[in-house]
Amino acid sequence: MTIGPDLAGAVTAFNRFGFGARPGDLAAAAGDPRGFLLEELWTANVALIRDRPPPSGPAALQAYYLDQQRKRAERMSMAMAPPKAPPPVVPSMAPLGPAPPEGASMTPMAAGQSGAPREAAPESPKPQPQVEQALFRAEAVARLQKQLQARLGLVERLVAFWSNHFAVSVAKSAELRAAAGPFEREAIRPNVLGKFAALLRAAESHPAMILYLDNQNSVGPNAPPGLFAGKGLNENLAREILELHTLGVGSGYTQADVTEFARILTGWSVAGPESEAGAIGSFLFKPNWHEPGQRTLLGKTYAEAGAEQGRAALDDLARHRATAGHIATKLVRHFVADDPPADLVDALAVKFRDSDGDLAVVVSALVADDRAWRAKPTKIRSPLEFVVGAARATDYVPSDPGLYLQALNLLGMPLWRPAGPNGFSDLSDAWSSPEGMKSRLDLAWFMGQRMHAPADPLAAMKAVLGDTASGETSEAITRAESREQALALLFMAPEFQRR
Repeated sequence: MTIGPDLAGAVTAFNRFGFGARPGDLAAAAGDPRGFLLEELWTANVALIRDRPPPSGPAALQAYYLDQQRKRAERMSMAMAPPKAPPPVVPSMAPLGPAPPEGASMTPMAAGQSGAPREAAPESPKPQPQVEQALFRAEAVARLQKQLQARLGLVERLVAFWSNHFAVSVAKSAELRAAAGPFEREAIRPNVLGKFAALLRAAESHPAMILYLDNQNSVGPNAPPGLFAGKGLNENLAREILELHTLGVGSGYTQADVTEFARILTGWSVAGPESEAGAIGSFLFKPNWHEPGQRTLLGKTYAEAGAEQGRAALDDLARHRATAGHIATKLVRHFVADDPPADLVDALAVKFRDSDGDLAVVVSALVADDRAWRAKPTKIRSPLEFVVGAARATDYVPSDPGLYLQALNLLGMPLWRPAGPNGFSDLSDAWSSPEGMKSRLDLAWFMGQRMHAPADPLAAMKAVLGDTASGETSEAITRAESREQALALLFMAPEFQRR
């Protein structure tokens, strides 16, 4: 039993479960580190972005579609306009003057030489960012502010975890660049501490997910467009739901289940600019694209019920025993160890099943379990955790998201841009390669120059690492040649890098 303040426990609370301490945070949490975590976890609406949120998903997509229509109209106007006649050639009326001496250069006078004065060329206006890029940056600002302002960061870590679990990528299209931020705000944040079934429904029916996995192009083979227009079935969404979002690889589903589930999800689409129904940029169910009839998935038959057929299947997948094990494994791997302890995974899986997938209950059980605290700090911080942790350690609040976005790009974890639907890796090996650590070192030097700590670097070290900093780390920071170098050494210290 701990008597007195538990500073080491507070460091574990902030580093393992949160986004890192800010000056003064360890003292606030040291009295009851677990209670400090749970207090944030059970705060109502703690995940929501309420302070001037960016536009909603439909509004963002509408802005993008309108911008595309404007650009098409401009291109058509230019293409249809008659060609302009070339300007007439007017001979110069300036006197010739004496001929230059033999061998002299015939190039015109440069500006600043003797001769007639030249008017300065007007400065060209800076190009305005594309609509989708402006929307993306606004979302990045809102996300970063939420991560920096969080009391501890457990809920923000969960938001990032589930956003990566239900991964979409802005590399897919400009539409996704406009929709990825709203996806996290609208599908993930409101449901991150609710029932998994609600989170699953929200994620799979959000326009960003449908566009990312091409379900807007999926048509039932026996639906009218399939019979008469040659449109076909797309299995992407169905496959990723089974493989990545719910049951997991090796859980017993077959290719026949994937195909049958894809038929169930036909008609799940997005209202585009030409849609006759639904608000532009919102989820739209197209009955005439839906494969008619009852369907059998994983041995259970679902009656024909339009969009409700898909929702019923998702609800059953959310409560499947394999889903409980898959989610428990990923949570323990993310927070505790690359090789998740089987007994801790089993305990969380039982909590998941017994609570009907209540995510707040499951995470509370993880926080309360001694095994989650006793594990050695072997996991290396992901690029996101590293960059946000450094900013919190120094109370650095950037005026724009440029440094944040560039840092994530440099370290191989660009915001909302994973290489595939499986998201970014949660394993330390993915981030601790020699090339990755060299990039981290370069970034640490840069951040040391940009992030001005409120106190000297030794005080910053104490504020975020407490007594867990080794003598070697303390000595290296003490002997640093400059404040910037000392901060870089703090950021690269093993105690700061690992959690």
